[in-house]
Amino acid sequence: QVQLVESGGGLVQAGGSLRLSCTASGRTFSDDAMGWFRQAPGKAREFVAAITWIGGRTYYADSVKGRFTISRVNAKNTLYLQMNSLKPEDTAVYYCAARTGIIVVDSTRYDYWGQGTQVTVSS
Repeated sequence: QVQLVESGGGLVQAGGSLRLSCTASGRTFSDDAMGWFRQAPGKAREFVAAITWIGGRTYYADSVKGRFTISRVNAKNTLYLQMNSLKPEDTAVYYCAARTGIIVVDSTRYDYWGQGTQVTVSS
């Protein structure tokens, strides 16, 4: 059974940085895409960034491009999201997700999800 476990969330002031981690277990990832999504109170879950497990191709939402960096360490089965220049509007629960195949931004097409980690950015 695939498990994704996020960590690294917290409270930070606007302009600050945080790094989220997502450790995967339960299978060997190869032809997969791993993504980060977020959900703020009262809002729909939205795509943040994704990366292919092999090759490391990345894709970002326009709202985070230039501020966030997604990466992975295959040997550790771990996905990261480095978040810089954080804004209050980045406040949300952040989820890591995985799917077999190419990167897509539609959350319904991801098969595995973590439990989420809260990120709060104060102004």
